[in-house]
Amino acid sequence: MRKVRMMKEEGKNRQPNGSFSKVGTARRAVPNLRREAPCPEQGRLRREIGTPAARHPYPFFSKGAAAPIWHMVPPVVSNTAPTERRPPAALSTPPSVFSVSSVVNPSPFKQLSKTSQEKLANWELIPNLYGMIDRFYRGLVVGKLDRYPAVSLLGPRQCGKTTLAKNLGGRYFDMESEGAFLRLDAEWDRLTRGEELVVIDEAQCAPEIFPRLRGAIDSDRKRNGRFLLLGSVSPALMQNVSESLAGRMGLVSMGPLTYSELAEPLGTDCVESLWLRGGFPDGGILDASRFSEWQKDYLELLATRDLPEWGFPAKPQHTRRLLSMLAAVNAQPLNASNLAAALGIDHKTVMGYCDFLEETFLIRRVRPWSGNISKRLVKTPRLYWRDSGLLHALLNVQNIEHLYSQPWVGHSWEGFVIEQILTTLGLLGLSAEPYFFRTSDGTESDLVLDWAGKLWAIEIKMTSDPTRTMIQGLQKAADLMGASRRILLCKTVDEIRSEELLVTNLPLFLQELARMSKGEK
Repeated sequence: MRKVRMMKEEGKNRQPNGSFSKVGTARRAVPNLRREAPCPEQGRLRREIGTPAARHPYPFFSKGAAAPIWHMVPPVVSNTAPTERRPPAALSTPPSVFSVSSVVNPSPFKQLSKTSQEKLANWELIPNLYGMIDRFYRGLVVGKLDRYPAVSLLGPRQCGKTTLAKNLGGRYFDMESEGAFLRLDAEWDRLTRGEELVVIDEAQCAPEIFPRLRGAIDSDRKRNGRFLLLGSVSPALMQNVSESLAGRMGLVSMGPLTYSELAEPLGTDCVESLWLRGGFPDGGILDASRFSEWQKDYLELLATRDLPEWGFPAKPQHTRRLLSMLAAVNAQPLNASNLAAALGIDHKTVMGYCDFLEETFLIRRVRPWSGNISKRLVKTPRLYWRDSGLLHALLNVQNIEHLYSQPWVGHSWEGFVIEQILTTLGLLGLSAEPYFFRTSDGTESDLVLDWAGKLWAIEIKMTSDPTRTMIQGLQKAADLMGASRRILLCKTVDEIRSEELLVTNLPLFLQELARMSKGEK
């Protein structure tokens, strides 16, 4: 009877191509589907360029399959009661520093129950999730404290600086609280003679503290790891650091959460959610319903309170208009004259505003690559918003479907990918100067990484089906620059690799960078 029942089940589950799609017969489906090319264009590219990688970053691929399993195997549903459900074992001991495994092998959804999958995919409120995410900046801060008497951790408000600092221990003082400032002043002599780490939050609010810090450090220069200053990257803080503590303090720049940090607890499907909502912990990662109200409140407080306190000269109403206009030109050349005409101010004033906003980690300007080539090059820098969630809030994006329907969606994806790459380079300790390349006839490369003269040309596309035309355009730009590597980053799940060319997706490219940092090939 058991044999007859199994034969009946196989008859129900068999597909027209002879494969199976149900849970009980999923393993049989793999051999048949391996023979299927994912699409004609990618099949042709593989024959012309090289062979696809054997590994795939998404859980609906078998570990050794050379082609995707299009009939996604449903995950095994746990019998554990919801109240007894625990996070995967990998989350119980998060790495203290940035590691290759945290990028390469994120926990797949199939290890969790179906209910957990739905919660993670929607990024609903997950208790203690932020405690599971070990900020990779922790290792950078600890390393700097071992080498300097004081370290300044700089980054935008609400990106997690205070949480990270408190987890390091020591005595904590918030300079935005008058009581904390008076307490620090009263206990200064005892604190400077003690062994505890002194954490001073929002240090730009107390500029008079920097001369006292210099005196305390100079009295015992051989002692390291004494002070940790937190700041919101204001020009006032940077000026005081340069004047009073030059050579005495290490600097660490910190941003919102990145894919490299979220892939482990949330799985690789978090890419699009991170792109939509951005990386601020309170802006949608812990509770998806807070997007985009949180981002709008954040920007409003910046315009009306924080930026004026830090010395930003524009009035709040002008700041709001400026931020909206900068969102409209995201991933495009920054034409200061056009912005100045719309705002009714001088173009030099606009450039000064952009300098200020760049120091507060709101925007990033990427310079054009310049070299001795025969073609005329575009020389205007491109502007990118560093957090995609803030960008989408300014552009009134409601959800992922609304985002995909926008005419500028490609620019948004380009900026998100570039920010993930450049942030990961900093976390890994890799040094490369970022540029973009574009000629007057439209030949371009979205990102050029200059590794001390060795160039990587990177083109970013949203498609999951890269075409020969895309690769030819990348090759043309790379040939003009003399780039040694040519990389097409898209949403493909089928990696293509040759000696010079790499066609891959964002998770696998971050894996490539992680291997480089470890000296692996």
